[in-house]
Amino acid sequence: MLDKNSHIPIYIQIEEILKQRIYLEEYKIGENIPSERELSVQFDVSRMTVRQSITNLVNSGLLYREKGRGTYVANPKLEQPLMGLTSFTEDMRARGMEPSSKVLRFEKIVPPLDIAGDLLLEPGEEVFFVARIRNADSKPMAIERTYIPVKVYPELDEKKIMGSLYALIEAKFHQKIGNAIQQMEAAIVAKEDSKYLQINSTAPVLIIKRTSYLADGVPFELVRSTYRADRYKFISEIKR
Repeated sequence: MLDKNSHIPIYIQIEEILKQRIYLEEYKIGENIPSERELSVQFDVSRMTVRQSITNLVNSGLLYREKGRGTYVANPKLEQPLMGLTSFTEDMRARGMEPSSKVLRFEKIVPPLDIAGDLLLEPGEEVFFVARIRNADSKPMAIERTYIPVKVYPELDEKKIMGSLYALIEAKFHQKIGNAIQQMEAAIVAKEDSKYLQINSTAPVLIIKRTSYLADGVPFELVRSTYRADRYKFISEIKR
């Protein structure tokens, strides 16, 4: 219940009540919540106050709006720690989700010069180029475009790449993975990717570029991943 004599602003109290209803599944994922008008009557406050509460919950990712339809409870975002070097498959299984992949392309190519440079390749050296949709519990989470030097893993094929590349390297090829350099940026989804990720053509995405190295310093992978921003968030612990 609201306490209008409290020092806590009314819009924050409403925000906390709505959060509680979401956590208790009074408002279920994918369902719309009552309208601003209905909530303003329910709480006996102005629609502007209710709108501020809802906007805060939209900004935090608990709710999302659809123009002309209303406000809905969002799927909770997966948290991806920015520490430790793990594969998508390992991440999803650690969360109790079932990972899967759909390969869109698998071929040998001569990579662009910037990618060849990152992988320390000589001019004309080939890579395996793999484009695949990464799913969790059958829902699209990301698109990965991976470049793997042919000279490092000449026996690689489409069947081997269906699971975790990191597990393949460690279990099948008996090599130790060392470290990676990763860059992250926000962007608007590319038209082609919006179809595969099942999102609006103007939706925001997270772009991750990662170059991974074996323990001896040899680069074995460059991957550019496009993550759905509505299903992923990255967290990090920073110490002084």
